[in-house]
Amino acid sequence: MRIILLGAPGAGKGTVAKLLSDADGSVQISTGDILRAAVKEQSVLGREAQGHMERGDLVPDDLVMELMEDRLKKDDCRAGFILDGFPRTITQAEALKILLDRLHIELDFVANLDVPRDVILDRLTTRRTCSNPDCQEIYNIKSKPPGSDGKCSKCGFPVVQRADETEEAITHRLLTYNEKTAPLIGYYDKEGILKTFLSLESGKTVEAILDFLGKRQ
Repeated sequence: MRIILLGAPGAGKGTVAKLLSDADGSVQISTGDILRAAVKEQSVLGREAQGHMERGDLVPDDLVMELMEDRLKKDDCRAGFILDGFPRTITQAEALKILLDRLHIELDFVANLDVPRDVILDRLTTRRTCSNPDCQEIYNIKSKPPGSDGKCSKCGFPVVQRADETEEAITHRLLTYNEKTAPLIGYYDKEGILKTFLSLESGKTVEAILDFLGKRQ
């Protein structure tokens, strides 16, 4: 499959992308993963991106697109890819369209994960993350609690609530999403490749996406 996953913070894009990747071997791609890999490799683009990140600046769109092009050209993308949370703006979407045309890649469709606001707030305010930077395992105090001592069951580091996952911070993130990213729904709807899925349970969302693609076993 070759799809884009859209959705607000807390919509479950990462989880759905991983399950879809497991289902058919398509590669899960996020800009965060691309940036971290480029910095770790210390490629020319990676060093340039690192400079912006260390200054606390956003990585410019043209650099993000160069990194995205490099990633999409890798052999593992031949089996398909799932763009997790990218593009984030109309400008990025337009640049991505040009890039995909140049690479002769056609998207299957864009999946918009629709989740009610109260569900998003509940998901994110109850989420906890392993404080070990080399682990970053995600927990939820309701559905997937950490160990009884509040530590990561994988590496033993304490789990914490991220600063951007308090109710106040989440409300701000949702406002930012509605201003900058939600317009992508209209953009891809006009392109005729948008499909919206009510996403209350990741497993059922994945089944619905695979059904839509005609690939469910």
